[in-house]
Amino acid sequence: GIIGTSVTYHLSKRGYEVLLLERDQLTSGTTWHAAGLMVTFGSTSGTSTELRKYSKQLYQSLEKETGLSTGFQPIGFIELAASADRLEEFRRVAAFNRFCGIEVHEIGPTEVQQLWPLCKTDDVLAGFYVEDDGRVNPVDATRALAKGARQSGAKRGQ
Repeated sequence: GIIGTSVTYHLSKRGYEVLLLERDQLTSGTTWHAAGLMVTFGSTSGTSTELRKYSKQLYQSLEKETGLSTGFQPIGFIELAASADRLEEFRRVAAFNRFCGIEVHEIGPTEVQQLWPLCKTDDVLAGFYVEDDGRVNPVDATRALAKGARQSGAKRGQ
């Protein structure tokens, strides 16, 4: 799946000899079912936030390296706060994420509605919007990582 393939990609890039063993066809397990969200917002861990930022950059650049698209679409991401407690929590998360270099914007219900017309905003207090977050196609991303790993000498077996 995508996790093993990513590990294989990164180890092979560092010069290790790597053999990726798959139980079945590549992406035939849980990777195939994944939603593919690629968001940087949401963590108060510096390590997690940096990993999210790196992943987004990787998914944007992998096509140039391998010729295979990851399906990355920077369609934006909105986290909704519908209670005072969530609003306080998300403001804290947003402040930390801004400190880490993520452009998070607090927006009101009207802006949420404009960006996401199908959203019911009657109980929304605020949204936290990252314009260039989005999604990837998990199958395509896995295949691009696998090709990048092969280009660096990794082998694959079933």
